[in-house]
Amino acid sequence: MKTVLLRLSGFTVLPLLSLITPLLLIPIVSGIVGGEGISSIISGQAIGTFAATVLMWGWNVEGPVAVARSADPAARAHVYLQSIRTRLVLLVLVFPLAGAAAAVVAVPQFRSEAMAMAFAVALAGLSPAWFCIGMGQPKLLAVYDTVPRFIATAAAAPLLLTTGQLWFYPGLAALATVISLTAFQTRYAKGGRWFPSDLPAAVRDLSAQRRTAGISLAANAYASTPAPIATATTAPAASGSLATADTLYRFGLFTVVALGNAFQGWTLEHGAENRRNRHLAAIWAHVGLGAVGAVILTLAGPFASSLLFAGKAQATTELCFYYGLAFAFLSASTPFIRNLLIPAGKDRLVLRWTLVSATFGLAVMVWAGVLGNAPGVALGMALSEALLFITLMLPARKLLTNERMDRVDA
Repeated sequence: MKTVLLRLSGFTVLPLLSLITPLLLIPIVSGIVGGEGISSIISGQAIGTFAATVLMWGWNVEGPVAVARSADPAARAHVYLQSIRTRLVLLVLVFPLAGAAAAVVAVPQFRSEAMAMAFAVALAGLSPAWFCIGMGQPKLLAVYDTVPRFIATAAAAPLLLTTGQLWFYPGLAALATVISLTAFQTRYAKGGRWFPSDLPAAVRDLSAQRRTAGISLAANAYASTPAPIATATTAPAASGSLATADTLYRFGLFTVVALGNAFQGWTLEHGAENRRNRHLAAIWAHVGLGAVGAVILTLAGPFASSLLFAGKAQATTELCFYYGLAFAFLSASTPFIRNLLIPAGKDRLVLRWTLVSATFGLAVMVWAGVLGNAPGVALGMALSEALLFITLMLPARKLLTNERMDRVDA
């Protein structure tokens, strides 16, 4: 337990800077673009988030395991170089599509700003954060991921205030990413080949991760689409209200990721005793986090959104309630996927139910959007997360039972 608490504190306290600094920018951005532009900017961010997921491919799931199992620095460097080459191949395809999607859903006067935000957020897909998690060293996560983004955001704030130009934020974010990636490469893969000169090999590497990548892409497809769907189909006031709730929800997801990072290595480490109890601790911790987060988002979300967005838009209690439900079910299903089903080789099962829930959720969101019902769009995401939780709970419970039987047999 001491180990997991140290990891939890490291993977939570240090990245907290990356959570706080965007909060400081939101009132500034809201003051620049006004109420009509908020949904376009947040839609660009949501599209960028999905683009980052595509760039990350399956490395955020399989990468930490590969790094943790690597016997020496050379083997770890090989894993990292393999990842960066595949992600650069995807970059050439993803960036134009992300920019085009942001331009389509944004209102005409804010298309360029939405595209810039999409590009800035998408660059997170090149982050070596998963490598740092596999190393079990939160300090590396801070040095090569959190601190550079914090510096870029902090430097952008006064420039945005004095010039009123949003371009400074994506520009500085891109510069920080290039510098941190270069520094990371110099330390952990010096002399290695960045660029995918052997394109067929890079494609084979991408194909090998198609199932885990499919899980991430399907899950993030419906998680990233509420704001763009609402922006494209509902009135600016309604889509702006949903966009503010969506932003609060995404900040809350930071806690789920941090908790998952802390428990994953602890539950799966080789030779661990009382493995079933470790899994139960992770499951109940995620259930508790989901419940608390849902209550906080529902009760405090409307007021918090009015502060963050400088009164330009405010989330309704109904929207925050639906987003709270989505948060609760997503948090509860996380240990099933990361700690039980994927390590047990059930990636095909997880992918199948993720696709089913994503298709169902997207259908509900589009239907609600066509009717001009912004709360219905948020409800669609909550229903998709609930469906995924229910369908994965039974096979995960079976694996837990097997853990208990293995312990009895031993």
